[in-house]
Amino acid sequence: MRIALASDHAGFRYKQLTADFLRDRGHEVVDFGAASTDPLDYPDTVRPAALAVAEGRCDRGIVFGGSGNGEAMAANRVRGVRCAVVWSEETARLARAHNDANMISIGERLLSASQTLAFIGIWLETPFEGGRHQIRIDKLDR
Repeated sequence: MRIALASDHAGFRYKQLTADFLRDRGHEVVDFGAASTDPLDYPDTVRPAALAVAEGRCDRGIVFGGSGNGEAMAANRVRGVRCAVVWSEETARLARAHNDANMISIGERLLSASQTLAFIGIWLETPFEGGRHQIRIDKLDR
């Protein structure tokens, strides 16, 4: 799977950690920045990553910030993106199973590194259930 990654300065460390985690599992990573912990506005990196997912250049995307909220908001402004803020095993699972989330957002200041990688693994492996959930997604897209 080809996965877009993006962060602001507050999510840089987990973005780098996630890139290694994904590559170790055979995924291709496309890194949209940040390149360091120097201050950076998250729309500058998140929007290009979200566009790559929406346009099909990347299969999914993961974005990181301090809380993950602003990054999710930025990603969700791109038509065709369904970005969920993930903070637990259940939110990771339901983001895929019920919402067919093609992107997730994670707050580096709110989760441990081991939690982050566990939640990403769950999100990557959970299939979309379709059915009544697809009807809701179709309504979002109209």
